[in-house]
Amino acid sequence: MSQFPEVMDKEAFIAQVRGQLIVSCQALPNEPLHGAEIMARMAIAAQMGGARGIRANGVEDIRAIRRAVNLPVIGLYKDGTQGVYITPTVRHAQAVISAGAQVVAFDATRRPRPNSERVADLIAAIHAQGRLALADVATLDEALAAQADGADFVAPTLNGYTEETADSATPNFELIRAMATQLYVPVIAEGHINTPQQARYALECGALAVVVGSAITRPQVITANFVRHLHT
Repeated sequence: MSQFPEVMDKEAFIAQVRGQLIVSCQALPNEPLHGAEIMARMAIAAQMGGARGIRANGVEDIRAIRRAVNLPVIGLYKDGTQGVYITPTVRHAQAVISAGAQVVAFDATRRPRPNSERVADLIAAIHAQGRLALADVATLDEALAAQADGADFVAPTLNGYTEETADSATPNFELIRAMATQLYVPVIAEGHINTPQQARYALECGALAVVVGSAITRPQVITANFVRHLHT
């Protein structure tokens, strides 16, 4: 199978995903679908359904997905479950790059970072390897700061997950619209998008593309949602 090259320029990636769906294929160790081979099959299913990109976590999953599908991969490395744990350091970013991801996603919130590393340093390390940098943020100010630090894309992935934004309505379309209006780098909508209608509206708010994960690739979450609605 032909594959997208590991080094992909920004305009080529934009052309690939503009107005399209990116599917997040992730399963944590405590989840029933955890495993690189299973996630690769999930990515194949997403490609068959029309996804134009994949978001994936961890070196083994990224490698397996790169072998399985002809789609660009937004890679990340979750280390822990609290604070800054999405690709928190340059070391984690380098691991994602070595696995073959074209885009590296990372936490760009204001929260304290391991080893006191700066977001700007992380972005510089990603760019030094010819990869694109996607800043996961929680607020508009964080998005603006990430843009100033050199991020190629921003996403409101962490809105609702930080202390400052814990009470935010999700999906936060107001934030997506504000980011799309005030930033010059593209916005990739991600976070709590659970229906096709919400995905479409995120594009109408100005997002370049939309990432959907749990509503497509986590059957335990999908099942729980059906069960909850049966009893309310």
